[in-house]
Amino acid sequence: MRNIYLLLLFWFGMFLLVPCLCQHDSDDSTIAVYIVALREAPSSHYYSELRSVDNGFKNDASGRIQFQKPRYGNITKTNKRYAVSRVHDSLLKKVLKGEKYLKLYSYHYLINGFAVLVTQQQAEKLSRSTEVANVALDFSVRTTTTHTPQFLGLPPGAWSQEGGFETAGEGVVIGFVDTGIDPTHPSFSDKSGHPYPVPPNYSGICEVTRDFPSGSCNRKLVGARHFAASAITRGIFNSTQDYASPFDGDGHGTHTASVAAGNHGIPVIVAGHHFGNASGMAPRSHIAVYKALYKSFGGFAADVVAAIDQAAQDGVDIISLSITPNRRPPGIATFFNPIDMALLSAVKAGIFVVQAAGNTGPSPMSMSSFSPWIFTVGAASHDRSYSNSIFLGNNVTIPGVGLAPGTDENKIYKLIHAHHALNNDTTVADDVYVSECQDANKFNKDLVHGNLLICSYSIRFVLGTSTIKQASETAENLSAAGVVFYLDPFVIGYQLNPVPMKMPGIIIASTNDSKILMQYYTSSLEIDAVSKKIVKFGAVASIYGGLKANYKNDAPKVMYYSARGPDPEDNLPHEADILKPNLLAPGNSIWAAWSYLGTDSAEFQGEKFAMMSGTSMAAPHVAGLAALIRQKFPDFSPAAIASSLSTTTSLHDKNGGPIMAQQSYASPDLNQSPATPFDMGSGFVNATAALNPGLIFDTRYDDYMSFLCSINGSAPVMLNYTGQSCLFYNSTLYGPDLNLPSITISKLNQSRLVQRTIQNIAANETYRVGWSVPHGISIKVSPTHFTVADGEKQVLSVFFNATISSSVASFGRIGLFGNRGHVVNIPVSVIVKISHNINAS
Repeated sequence: MRNIYLLLLFWFGMFLLVPCLCQHDSDDSTIAVYIVALREAPSSHYYSELRSVDNGFKNDASGRIQFQKPRYGNITKTNKRYAVSRVHDSLLKKVLKGEKYLKLYSYHYLINGFAVLVTQQQAEKLSRSTEVANVALDFSVRTTTTHTPQFLGLPPGAWSQEGGFETAGEGVVIGFVDTGIDPTHPSFSDKSGHPYPVPPNYSGICEVTRDFPSGSCNRKLVGARHFAASAITRGIFNSTQDYASPFDGDGHGTHTASVAAGNHGIPVIVAGHHFGNASGMAPRSHIAVYKALYKSFGGFAADVVAAIDQAAQDGVDIISLSITPNRRPPGIATFFNPIDMALLSAVKAGIFVVQAAGNTGPSPMSMSSFSPWIFTVGAASHDRSYSNSIFLGNNVTIPGVGLAPGTDENKIYKLIHAHHALNNDTTVADDVYVSECQDANKFNKDLVHGNLLICSYSIRFVLGTSTIKQASETAENLSAAGVVFYLDPFVIGYQLNPVPMKMPGIIIASTNDSKILMQYYTSSLEIDAVSKKIVKFGAVASIYGGLKANYKNDAPKVMYYSARGPDPEDNLPHEADILKPNLLAPGNSIWAAWSYLGTDSAEFQGEKFAMMSGTSMAAPHVAGLAALIRQKFPDFSPAAIASSLSTTTSLHDKNGGPIMAQQSYASPDLNQSPATPFDMGSGFVNATAALNPGLIFDTRYDDYMSFLCSINGSAPVMLNYTGQSCLFYNSTLYGPDLNLPSITISKLNQSRLVQRTIQNIAANETYRVGWSVPHGISIKVSPTHFTVADGEKQVLSVFFNATISSSVASFGRIGLFGNRGHVVNIPVSVIVKISHNINAS
């Protein structure tokens, strides 16, 4: 990476007259980053079985089809990388003939291609080369636990099946494409009383820099690299803030890695308070970090693809992506973008890929993870919450949030608003933000001492320009007994997460309750009629505190921010015949490790743990659970792991009621309805059942290729991205025909037959089949009973018939109930229905 910096200095020296690195459609001379894919197959495909029979493919002795070896011969993996890079360099020199350009990356394992900084005119020259398959403009991407192991039933269930937490996930490497990692955190130590060898199939390295010194990696954290070349070319990379190393200056990557695979039993201490002990889902799994996202700007596809390519080459078993694109990919289908196509090759190589659904809910078709080979995870609540409240002198109790101690339970304290506690040198006119309590020097310490200071929680707290931490420090410096925040009326619909406070404090989380507090406070003031000065502060209160967790919430429920289906197939958008999300996992109010220099949340700066919410937190839960499945079933394909997770989900909350979905950003608990598959996918993940699925649905790489070839107009795009012709694939295998553990039909024109092939991985078992029918549809499933032996397969035929015409989505389920206790859940979704009614003459 140091060589990249030197090259960039040279590059910018040659282009001093270029005003910016932005892409303008009207300016052919403006430079930008492009991702160039070549027609020749990548390294991971050399010996992969395909159905092609011509153009560089040949039959082996078994009659199956294999790629011919590359033009550079039979060489080692390391030398192959350099050989591919030289081929790329040669192509650039030949096409651009002495013109200036900068190659940022050579991709060779999952994609044969490179990222290059060129003008639009140069990019067009490259696209006309016979050796080039596709040229795509780089695009931006963004980032999207103490109790969740218990909530998921891991200690008595999945962990016990793997020999306890001491061995859960052992031998499995999870690769994280994120903001890096804090290697000093105890969640990533390899100190244990048991042997902890690095898996022999993993060949990654650990970068060594000033802020990621030698010894940062160990037997737990087995690899760490960073990728930032595309960001550097834009002039937005700040090496001081963003760290030119795998070190996490944000906090997000440290958090996600520890959710999936952090060590077991690490004390969670924040603001001096103990909140229990943390554990990852697979605490003995190994962690490999591929940093491609950064605090100040997010990330770019060229860097992400380089990170994914390297992770696959290094030999990770699972890739966890808590990132999504900032927009839907352009073109004939959302599936055709550099990241998803690289991940298709990763799946071909046997790597299970997990991605966050995105935090763009609750609108329909807000999904930011698209492809059927990617396992997409939505965010759900769990049953733990921290509640706080304030008791007023008029016997009114107001609820709020805040991970803070309470005041002395035997005392009540005077309330003083920040506006009424200013020193003689400060007026509200001088500082309109003084009520936010960000500067202790503005206040009269004698007035505040021993009392509760009232501060305003304005939009500036949402934006991060004011912080709870700073206001708490102000109150502490003024010797206040505690601090009370009321919600500014302009903060509408914003959901407040509990934040840590060292001293007694509370945040009133609703504008209505804030009005009640302020009306009581104002009505209790005694004001001199002549001077108009306050002569007595009559309002009193006490704070109960919010350090104690309760476990009474109805959970799980789909969080309002979790992106929803149906899966958009393109930008128009049309609905795809693919179910997204795949399932739900805990994503709200998740305690996990935090980088001590992390700046993503001002309230947790300097802390070792943080409570975060988002689908970013849900995805690594599933990555960790997938590691447990990989450990038990090392020969499972990525699709088989996905099937095990999907078919065993729970459809009910912990009280036996239906899983609910929050349907609005404002007052989400007052606007919820029973979740559909477009809200929750197959349901809420069941960690223990996923280790004993009974039956599995498997899908091959060839099936995904056939599905892509079935998209209208996709043949040239497929050739460009994969170098493979759709002539050699079944281009009539549409989305509903993929052997997925769900059935989604975007348009049912009268009737349709859908088939699924299931394989038994348990003892001989007899199953009966039941189903609930979507509105406006009739369904017939055959057979209705079957017996399947261990290792044998069974075909299910499902006949759909539209009984009404409607464009409103309807949902049902097919259930397979085994006599040994296995239950297989198959969600059914049908959107547009077109019936054919014939009137009698």
